[in-house]
Amino acid sequence: MSEGDGAAAVLRLFPGSARIDGADLVLGGVAAAALAEEFGTPLVVYCEETLRARARALKEAAAGGHVAFGTKAFANVAVLRLLREEGIGADVASVGELAFARAAGFSGEELVVHGNNKDDAFLRDAAREGATVVLDAPDEAAMAAAAGVKRVLVRVTLGVDADTHEAIQTGHHGSKFGLPPAQARVLVADALARGLDVLGLHVHVGSQLADFDAQAETIVRLASFAASCRDRLGWVPRVADLGGGFGIRHNLDEHAPDASVLAQAAVETARTAFAEAGLPAPEVWLEPGRSLVGSAGVTLYRAGAVKRLPERTWVAVDGGMSDNPRPQLYDAVYTALSAARADEPASERVSIAGMHCESGDVLIDDVALPAPRRGDLVAVPATGAYTLAMASNYNGVTRPAAVLVGSGEARLIRRRETLDDLLRVEA
Repeated sequence: MSEGDGAAAVLRLFPGSARIDGADLVLGGVAAAALAEEFGTPLVVYCEETLRARARALKEAAAGGHVAFGTKAFANVAVLRLLREEGIGADVASVGELAFARAAGFSGEELVVHGNNKDDAFLRDAAREGATVVLDAPDEAAMAAAAGVKRVLVRVTLGVDADTHEAIQTGHHGSKFGLPPAQARVLVADALARGLDVLGLHVHVGSQLADFDAQAETIVRLASFAASCRDRLGWVPRVADLGGGFGIRHNLDEHAPDASVLAQAAVETARTAFAEAGLPAPEVWLEPGRSLVGSAGVTLYRAGAVKRLPERTWVAVDGGMSDNPRPQLYDAVYTALSAARADEPASERVSIAGMHCESGDVLIDDVALPAPRRGDLVAVPATGAYTLAMASNYNGVTRPAAVLVGSGEARLIRRRETLDDLLRVEA
């Protein structure tokens, strides 16, 4: 298949192991059609090769700093274990995410605990695991000390507006996360007075960042804030946790620099900015989520009803906003490939609708596919992050299964929910 063909172009958005063999999409050496037959649909397929490659590239870019996976992107024990094998830590923001990380073997300095509303129980759990806790509220130094936490970072919000969807901006003025500089400095002083080991500072400007501009500005402001802490408190941060937010491509028109390039730029910018502020180079920590797992995941759907209307052609699939709410929440734009007819021309422009009782339940508004028919297998790339993690049981559907593929084998890493699972929680 030539590089000019539609399927070949879309294939660039798929995991590194993806290829077209005749009519079939193959992932990790396994045909998508065989995966759908064995495990059913919807099915989220993760490529082991891509997960490991992303982890290694980001570790190298961090230049000796700590890299912790933003578990909220996909809390799964098997994926967490794989990332831990590659030297990646875990960033968790709830007792549930901490439980996933613990089950995967994480403990101690591998763990970074977040949350803008941590309660005493969560902080006690974090202390028992020996985690580093990111203080996010004025009274959290007192709460952390009482819970037995030893090591902390302080999250500061520096007023930078990232060029991303407003729902995933986090570093702007008035954000619910972190504290503005004056209050953050008070929190640093309080934490020090309570005997906590204040390792450093934490910032995060937003998610799905398409360039480095907002992060670069934030890092420069962070260095200036760190200098003010030295001048007023006599305290110098040893760690600069720059968060994550590196973007990925979900469609061919979307721009997203390679995450490892952005990570390397973050490290170098921090070192330069801190040096220019008269401060020693900090150890840089990063918390990538989407950029570790997003491009490693592909969702397989089975097409059902096909409606050719004067206004548009609708192709309904057996999932939708219950397994991927990002189009509704963030206006996310995806593309698709006909996974068992990939050798046919993409001759018809269609809209892919979900099965739910919402007119807004549209996965892809406009995509070219071979003339669709009931039973087609549709593959949507770049769905490894914030899809299953945000899945629901809307309309009483069961959440999908997930598999890990590599070297021609597939392993179930999350079973499909059953109707018994849905009814089990009913009183």
